[in-house]
Amino acid sequence: MYPNSTSQHDLHNANYVPAADSNPRPVPPQGVLSSSMQQYYPPFNTSSNMMHVQGHAATSLRRWSTGLCHCFDDPGNCLVTCFCPCITFGQIAEIANKGSSSCVTYGAAYALLALIGMPCLYSCCYRSELRAQYDLEEAPCVDCLVHFFCEFCALCQEHRELRNHGFDMGIGWQANMDRRSRGVTTAPVVNGGMMR
Repeated sequence: MYPNSTSQHDLHNANYVPAADSNPRPVPPQGVLSSSMQQYYPPFNTSSNMMHVQGHAATSLRRWSTGLCHCFDDPGNCLVTCFCPCITFGQIAEIANKGSSSCVTYGAAYALLALIGMPCLYSCCYRSELRAQYDLEEAPCVDCLVHFFCEFCALCQEHRELRNHGFDMGIGWQANMDRRSRGVTTAPVVNGGMMR
């Protein structure tokens, strides 16, 4: 019928793409055999579509607001984390879990796991939760490895990230929500000198 006739093998081949000819024909819906043209059009390739969707989702992830090794951007928190990481972790976990428990509860659980030498198994879960909430990329490597090799740096980075999202880490979840409901997003600035 057409000069570019196809074999039966081509008709059932899922990767078959009809050759272009000088007389273009209307394309029927994919995955059907057109009775007027006797031409098989393969179904939509869902695997490549999923790769495209996943690729789009991967490119929409945000970078962390500070790097993993920028601990000295907040020297106060850096010192607290070095000497008592359970405090920093408790503050992070309370905000990440939206105040379901207090920072004292999370900090105590962290301290107990630190006694057996594996607090990173607990803290890496909260890094994953934090990334999911703010669409952050999994960088510089997977969460469990970041916490296993750089526990204190990871805690400092997560603390800074929440602070950069407008949380006052010292007052807990409920007080932050009370501030936001009143329209206060940052702590008031106190002037250095007295004024008459």
